[in-house]
Amino acid sequence: MSQRPLGRSGLSIAPLVFGGNVFGWTADEATSFRLIDAFVDGGFDAIDTADVYSAWVPGHEGGESEATIGRWLAAGGKRDRIKILTKVAKWPKRPGLSAANIVAALEDSLRRLNTDHVDLYQSHEDDENTPLDETLEAFDRLVKAGKARAIGASNFTPDRLEASLKTSADKGLVRYESIQPKFNLYDRDEVEGPLADLAAREGVGIIPFYGLAAGFLTGKYRSEADLEGKARGRTVKGYLNDKGLRILAALDEAAEVTGATQAQVALAWIVAHPAITAPIASATSVAQLEELLAGVRLTLSPEVIAALDAAGR
Repeated sequence: MSQRPLGRSGLSIAPLVFGGNVFGWTADEATSFRLIDAFVDGGFDAIDTADVYSAWVPGHEGGESEATIGRWLAAGGKRDRIKILTKVAKWPKRPGLSAANIVAALEDSLRRLNTDHVDLYQSHEDDENTPLDETLEAFDRLVKAGKARAIGASNFTPDRLEASLKTSADKGLVRYESIQPKFNLYDRDEVEGPLADLAAREGVGIIPFYGLAAGFLTGKYRSEADLEGKARGRTVKGYLNDKGLRILAALDEAAEVTGATQAQVALAWIVAHPAITAPIASATSVAQLEELLAGVRLTLSPEVIAALDAAGR
């Protein structure tokens, strides 16, 4: 599997990141272990998680995803086969980006993950109440201590990311090497424009989430009747408009041309996008995962890419 550089960190990853929010939630431990095994056996190597996953589930406290990955490692998973990407700031138990919280949160994450370092430690969201230099100095100390190999950001505006990069440059501190925005065939505004320009200029990797738009881009939802009784119904309903149906029509045509599924085409389009390092995607069964992996390996013709681009404008 080809590798793509993650910013200027010196790290590289295969062009799909496994979204680990499902571990210990919609995928039980045995299923999670099978998913991770299938992912790395398929030639992929980056798993994204966060300390807050899955605190939103009744009966969960947070940390379930990290703990599941840690138990996979303890059960014989090879640490050198995966790059672990985790995040801090959104968990009510460990909120914000103060220096004290970043340090304490990483110690907790390392304990749950059963490892002595993470490959990418990310700010899960911005914290305008904490000075940028305090946050970045804390990250810098952790990188120098070998507890994180690089740092990244998620859900930052281009202006705040740029300000963070400037602070790092001015003070000689470690810098954000990646950014996680929402991005798919329908939701393109967060990436295309200022963020893509900034990332290209500064050499920052983009590892977007929401690649299949809550399942809408699989083509399974064509009308409000298709949403009845579906957990994602309210979210998907927002895509059932002229633009969304135009994108589905383009996906249908591309699927027919390529012999792939709509989900595979939608994922292949992201992988081919010049601004993107690697999309984040989740699966709750090995069959679903294998479909995603096939989508990453799918090469779309320039004509198909152009048609998809036009449909999503």
